[in-house]
Amino acid sequence: MKKAVLEDFKINIKIKLAFLWASVTFFYLYGDYFELYIPGKTAGLIDGNNLLNSPVKLFLASLLLAIPALMVCFSILAKPRLNKLLNILVGLFFTAIMLLIAITSISEWRAFYVFYAILESVLTFVIVWTAIKWPKKTDLT
Repeated sequence: MKKAVLEDFKINIKIKLAFLWASVTFFYLYGDYFELYIPGKTAGLIDGNNLLNSPVKLFLASLLLAIPALMVCFSILAKPRLNKLLNILVGLFFTAIMLLIAITSISEWRAFYVFYAILESVLTFVIVWTAIKWPKKTDLT
């Protein structure tokens, strides 16, 4: 009896990177959403007693979290050399940030946050590794 082998298509590196950044962005959203369930969190949002308690802090946080979402687009649209560099630098930056967040968020109520931060760190490291291993064009002339 002949065993069927499923066909596996080679996925373009730009598409791989875009999907990885999309996954990272979803985890950021999930983490921030589930954080609303921590006792006292929504009260702090209402009374202004929270980490983002000024327009400048809120803007800086927005700027920071816009980067991974924009990397989805840049990973598809940017030329290979710039694309590789951006994915390595931004990936390393977010890997470091998320590891720091994971370490500083360890508590009973934030176990989910640490879990997401570790997943995000792994994904951003995979982004860096994928970009480093960017395939070279072979010249057949």
